[in-house]
Amino acid sequence: METRLQTDADRAPRTFLQPDIDGDIRSGFWAKPAPEVMRLLGTLPKGLSSTQAHERWERYGPNVLEAPATAKALRTFVSQFMSPLVLVLVIAAAIAMFVGDMQDAVIIWVIVVFTCILSFVQEYRASGAMERLKRTIARTAIVLREGSEDTVPVDELVPGDIIRLEAGSLIPADSIVINAVGFEVDESILTGEAFPAAKAVGVSAIDAPMVDRSNVLFAGTSARSGSAKALVVNTGRQTEFAKIAVAIERQESETDFARGIRQFGYLMVQVMLTIVVVVLAANVLLQRPIIDSLLFSLALAVGLTPELLPAIIAVTLARGALRMEEKGVIVRRLAAIENLGSMDLLCTDKTGTLTEGVIRLSAAVDVSGTPAHSVIQWAGLNATMETGLPNPLDEAIRASVAISGLDLSGFTKVWEVPYDFARKRLSVICRDAANANTDLMVCKGALTSVIEISSSISSGAETRPLSIDDRASIERLYRKWSDEGHRVLGIAIRQFQHRRSYGREDEADLTFVGFLLFQDTPKQGVSEVLKALAHKGVRTKIISGDNRYAVCHLAREIGLPHRHILAGKELLHLSDDALFARASRTDVYCEIDPNQKERIVRALRRRGHVVGYLGDGINDAPALKMADVGVSVESAVDVAREAADIVLLRKDLRVLLTGIDDGRRTFVNTMKYISITTSANFGNMISMACASLFLPFLPLLAKQILLNNFLSDIPALAIAGDSVDKELTERPPQWDIADIRRFTFTFGLTSSFFDLLTFAFLIWGVHASSAIFQTAWFVVSLLTELGIIVIIRTRRPAWKSAPSRALLVLTTIVAALGLLLPYQTVIPVFGFVPLPMSVLGGVITITVIYMVSCETLKHLFIKHRHFRVRAMKMRVVP
Repeated sequence: METRLQTDADRAPRTFLQPDIDGDIRSGFWAKPAPEVMRLLGTLPKGLSSTQAHERWERYGPNVLEAPATAKALRTFVSQFMSPLVLVLVIAAAIAMFVGDMQDAVIIWVIVVFTCILSFVQEYRASGAMERLKRTIARTAIVLREGSEDTVPVDELVPGDIIRLEAGSLIPADSIVINAVGFEVDESILTGEAFPAAKAVGVSAIDAPMVDRSNVLFAGTSARSGSAKALVVNTGRQTEFAKIAVAIERQESETDFARGIRQFGYLMVQVMLTIVVVVLAANVLLQRPIIDSLLFSLALAVGLTPELLPAIIAVTLARGALRMEEKGVIVRRLAAIENLGSMDLLCTDKTGTLTEGVIRLSAAVDVSGTPAHSVIQWAGLNATMETGLPNPLDEAIRASVAISGLDLSGFTKVWEVPYDFARKRLSVICRDAANANTDLMVCKGALTSVIEISSSISSGAETRPLSIDDRASIERLYRKWSDEGHRVLGIAIRQFQHRRSYGREDEADLTFVGFLLFQDTPKQGVSEVLKALAHKGVRTKIISGDNRYAVCHLAREIGLPHRHILAGKELLHLSDDALFARASRTDVYCEIDPNQKERIVRALRRRGHVVGYLGDGINDAPALKMADVGVSVESAVDVAREAADIVLLRKDLRVLLTGIDDGRRTFVNTMKYISITTSANFGNMISMACASLFLPFLPLLAKQILLNNFLSDIPALAIAGDSVDKELTERPPQWDIADIRRFTFTFGLTSSFFDLLTFAFLIWGVHASSAIFQTAWFVVSLLTELGIIVIIRTRRPAWKSAPSRALLVLTTIVAALGLLLPYQTVIPVFGFVPLPMSVLGGVITITVIYMVSCETLKHLFIKHRHFRVRAMKMRVVP
């Protein structure tokens, strides 16, 4: 529980935070003046005393990001077995052991253990993100204590400390500015804003997003220019930086694919329990031997279980990961491949993801907005001769000068009036070798600041007094360019008779000559990638910490919708339900804090979307963790890569398209196995359960059921590499347990109908003995299960969609083996007997009719599904 400070201003400062204000200070300190925050924290102008610092350190702990406690390895490993499907397989293995089929039990156990070990390794490695975060924070800081400055380890800082910062310093804790001179901070690591943020003494609105808190310094950011003193308010796990860390270390939310597997597991558990109870009870009522009845019902349950599903998923995902790695995509979490294929919504940060993350000078124009060679020359003189710390704006100007081939060697520097935050401008005085008696002052800075010291304006060869109409024209141009996402600076000049020195007082009566327009440009080819994503059914939304003008301009430039906008300030006042209602229809999220990004992703997932998030900064880490699939790039900060499920090794986002196709193929092949196995097994198990109630003997022995199940699963292993119809990868596939249930019952009952037809043929047609009946029905059951693989693996007519070579070969081999087994007397343990030719001919005929019927039924089912989906979409209100 947070404590609070006393509010009585007349009381003497205490040596630690009091119980009645602490919570307010530590959550909204940016809305109070710095002197008041100092008073509330009990800090004197000479800083804290050693005793105060020690007491607060004891109370609040070290200023570090404590890594989460390492999970117990055994507990983490055991947790992998908590999936309903895994539990089903564990029970199935135990049943197989109970009925004496050690071979099937061993196979199931190997699959289960291998899959759980793979998941365990992936989960155990995830804790590395916290270590990355810890190493990003500064290690020492200059702190004022008892009137003297000392260099202390960062972990010894406490709330109430006064720290001194200079250009190049890493900010060690969340602090409020006490004083600042030209202090600018690179906050891109948190806010995503490419331009440095100017910091000064002041007050920010209580609901101001991070990007607008101009009086606050955030832990983990870095000073680009100037100097400042600041009062430490939040340390350690209370900083904004740490809140991101907390979001990263939280347990991963359940993804769409994981949720589908869990729901499928529950479905299998329900069906298995129903079969076991009903069949066992019915056989007991018929006074069958209890042990045989129990073994038979348990064998039916095992026969229904898709025991190779974890192996199919693991093999399919591993193949997909290898293919993606060859194309420049590293898969950190295998399940993310399935989610990538199912993704229907991609959320992405702006800076460094959709843009280059490098500020460029997009234009140097005169007062009318026309590109002017003279303006870039003046800007070049200012940027190349200034001696302040490097900043991205001057770097962009110098790069533009180099590209344009301007020769500035004829000028020499005479003087410099350095930049400071109050003036928001920098002036350089230089001399042209061709005119040694005249000095030229070139002033560059914030547009309003430059206009303040200008008394005239130059338009071409004409120079005239700066009028009200001129100011209005300049304002219109400024708004226009700002709306287009540019950062606009002004350029003004003045000539002097040569003298030895200059000062700030000389920045007066300048002539305004033009504008400098800067922009963080989109990455090459990003528009085409986004169009291709839209063609594949993946919508894109921008979630950025940048201002709305920059974000909307980028959206226009790269072809994304930007009509509906939601800003961070507005989001602060929205409840989760209100955000849920607006999330899908909002095109652009701007001025967003890192934790708000996570909240947006959560709302979109709640709307039923399978959400991917693409980002490369620390500010993106929580959203990367929350998304169904987090995607980052190789150039991202370490923490973003650790939080991501998939990392693109090349900045070319086209590889993301390849990953989506691979993910969809993987999903489709997984669903093939589920559809094939559940429908075929369900039909056969229902048939045997019914037959057991009327036959004087069991339709199949338990060991025959397990052998049938084992043989039919061999070709299924090849489904992982099966070819996929192109039309199945054009739209995002999604789990639909209700559709799986309908499919299972439709084809399962069809299979049961032909099973009953087979029973009638064997009992009344050829008067088969129990051994011939069991052998014949084993062959029919195996052949129909193999046949359904060929039919159901494609939505096209089976003869128009060739299976992979491995699947075709394995299916043929197992079918041949099934036909030969009755004649192999060397394997008498399974109780098979040779089949008369009349029986074998009937078995093959029934199998052929069954396959033709399933092909017809498949097209009817797909047609009915299409109309059902269309009807559902018509009922959905946008």
